[in-house]
Amino acid sequence: MQLFQTPNFDFIRWRWYAIGLSLLVIIAGLALVATRGVPLGIDFSGGTIVIVKFDQPVTAERVRQAVDSLPGEKVVQQYGDPGEAQWMIRLPQVQASEQGTSLEQGSQQIVQSLQKAGLPSFEVISTEIVGPVIGAELQRRGVYATLASIVAITLYIAFRFRFSFAVGAIAATFHDIFVTLAFLMFFGYELSLNVVAAILTITGYSVNDTIVIFDRVRENLRSMRREPLEQVVNTSVNQTLARTVITAGTTFLSVLSLYLFGGEVLRGFAFTMLVGIISGTYSTVFIASAIAIILSHRRRPTTAVSAAPGRPEARPARPEARPGRPETRPGRKTRGARAS
Repeated sequence: MQLFQTPNFDFIRWRWYAIGLSLLVIIAGLALVATRGVPLGIDFSGGTIVIVKFDQPVTAERVRQAVDSLPGEKVVQQYGDPGEAQWMIRLPQVQASEQGTSLEQGSQQIVQSLQKAGLPSFEVISTEIVGPVIGAELQRRGVYATLASIVAITLYIAFRFRFSFAVGAIAATFHDIFVTLAFLMFFGYELSLNVVAAILTITGYSVNDTIVIFDRVRENLRSMRREPLEQVVNTSVNQTLARTVITAGTTFLSVLSLYLFGGEVLRGFAFTMLVGIISGTYSTVFIASAIAIILSHRRRPTTAVSAAPGRPEARPARPEARPGRPETRPGRKTRGARAS
């Protein structure tokens, strides 16, 4: 099944609008980071998370009042479907010790506070405890993994493509990371190990899509030498448009199913993947190609490059005779010629 019949959309025409939109989203996300900070999950910040399920529906206000006496900034939010009466209660890690008794103290305090508050009977679904030392180590390793992947991608693209294309692909990669982090800030998702794994996944996904288009650009540069780079890139994007739509569309639908039916544990991972797929496809078409064009500064040549296929090349013009000197001298024989 063919999605498009010889598409000829002018994508490059909208590159400046796309760059402006991306800058607007990234600046808004950076402003939220500067004012609120990056919300770190328990994997990085350390602390205690207890998920409880009540036999009867309870309000968020009653649960907050029950754990209000506990130390630190507490987070109480609904977990899963509203009809299941499940609540997630999170306490920050205030102990500096890594002993098991200290780590379990927060979860015991939560359970005791809920029992004393006179709430309906409940059961503890799960408990997650991460100490401060482990959280700092996971945070450091997450940063190292992200930087190592970006450096490896940079070296690969710089070796395979010209410099302007490599810079465009790397700019698109950073664009996807910043846009994804901005949307995580907009919708209040925490930065956890699952989110870091999703960011690394969309980084490779975006670069793969960019390389497919750049490969087509490199092939078309040989057959479209007379055309400006804008036209070559636009033609290449249209030629790979069906592949891009099918690949991104099927991946998006799979991740959307994971977001809708995967449960609360995978919600952050799935949301990050959804944003990354859209951003990766968008940056491949507009950001990477636009930056490659800007850096290349390719101009249409003013002189003829070669003769058209099937036509003989033009012969060079015959040099003019010197003034006062005839082209040939009648009666003069060439050296070595036999007289008739």
